[in-house]
Amino acid sequence: MDGVVAGSTGSAGAPGQRGAEADARIPVVPGFARRGGAGSPRTAGKALRDRVPRSSHGSLVLPPGRPDAVRSVEESNRGRVPGLAPIRVGRMAASPFAFLRGSAGLMAHDLTGTPVTGVGAQLCGDAHAANFGLYGDARGNLVIDLNDFDETVFGPWEWDLKRLATSLVLAGRVAGADEDTCRKAAFDTVGAYRRTMRLLARLPALDAWNAIADEELVSHTDARDLVGTLEKVSEKARRNTSARFAARSTEDCPDGGRRFVDALPVLRRVPDAEAAAVAAGLGGYLATVAEDRLPLLARYAIHDVAFRVVGTGSVGTRSYVVLLLDHRGEPLVLQVKEARPSALAPHLPAVGFDAPPAGHEGRRVVLGQKRMQVVSDILLGWTDVDGRPYQVRQFRNRKGSVDPAALTVEQVDDYGRMTGALLARAHSHSADPRLLAGYCGKNDELDAAVADFAVAYADRTEADHAELERAIKAGRVAAERGI
Repeated sequence: MDGVVAGSTGSAGAPGQRGAEADARIPVVPGFARRGGAGSPRTAGKALRDRVPRSSHGSLVLPPGRPDAVRSVEESNRGRVPGLAPIRVGRMAASPFAFLRGSAGLMAHDLTGTPVTGVGAQLCGDAHAANFGLYGDARGNLVIDLNDFDETVFGPWEWDLKRLATSLVLAGRVAGADEDTCRKAAFDTVGAYRRTMRLLARLPALDAWNAIADEELVSHTDARDLVGTLEKVSEKARRNTSARFAARSTEDCPDGGRRFVDALPVLRRVPDAEAAAVAAGLGGYLATVAEDRLPLLARYAIHDVAFRVVGTGSVGTRSYVVLLLDHRGEPLVLQVKEARPSALAPHLPAVGFDAPPAGHEGRRVVLGQKRMQVVSDILLGWTDVDGRPYQVRQFRNRKGSVDPAALTVEQVDDYGRMTGALLARAHSHSADPRLLAGYCGKNDELDAAVADFAVAYADRTEADHAELERAIKAGRVAAERGI
């Protein structure tokens, strides 16, 4: 029945008439795109260059009212467990790269003075080079992706990209690379982001959405020098399981169960009332987990709870590990981690974005993670413990990571390209890749501009780190190093 619209009762008219008839028959449904669309997203992206030239992203003009580095650290410690603040300060003082890791809020304040296109994406919020890594999917296969979402929020895509590029400059400097190599790492990080966004824009929507971040990405970004390092990290990640952690961190109980053993100051057992409160909070967590996972969790019994200190930016937040055992005594360890408001939230209105609506901070973290990853932990959820919001996830789910500051000089650039591609894929779930590809373009104008910014902000971070070091030596702020 050539030339006849399926389901029609009359003969076909001109092509324009057929389209009009179909449009009249099929309503516009909210949540779906309009048929034919209204203009090209790529063209709209190109038009943004007139208002925000790509070269403008090279500027660094610090906004007024910037807190000094030490006061910023002190303010970010408010509400955390007081006794752990010196550990956090000591970790931030380890290097300028480590300082950047702990100062997402300070950088967000500084980024309000930089240009933005107004295009929003779900942000990691703390997209530095150490927040990418390997983890296991439901079948035990390893995936490479962003893996920390404490600061996740909807905001300007440029903020994540500039933080990532800056972190590559600082990691390269710590690794002993010269300035040309460090700048090139930032330049190529942005280039990989731009090229990956263009690739995703050309793919069918479903293929782009499901683009898996795995070992093929190394080939896509020409990161051959990283292959050996990633293989070593993968081997370590496959052994990094709940069972291995439990074997080292627990002991048998007289009643046949198991319990955690103190490993101060990182791991400590908690009083009975505190343990009971955390365990009770898992009841609320069950209501946030996908319903098909509930029979799995029902096969585990809760045996013990301990407090465990977490990484640089999160030190001082309340974080627990919960030991679960199945009928064979095989362990599953959950992490119940306090979810604080995103450090970026207060700064979003200054660049025309709404602060996240009031709500459960654990829910914000979990949903932000799911919006950015192709594959997420199947046991992600959230809950409350003693009135505080928490996120819940598997602990040691075959996780592995590369220390960017420990890479060889030859590997820093490769690592930058890989993480730039990963960030583009993560942003493409919430921002139309056609729009961003249109803005980023074919040439390296954006790459060069953001690399200039990254070098300038790395210099600023080194000055902030030096200020913190002076405050520690003067006794203004306490620091415990090497923990």
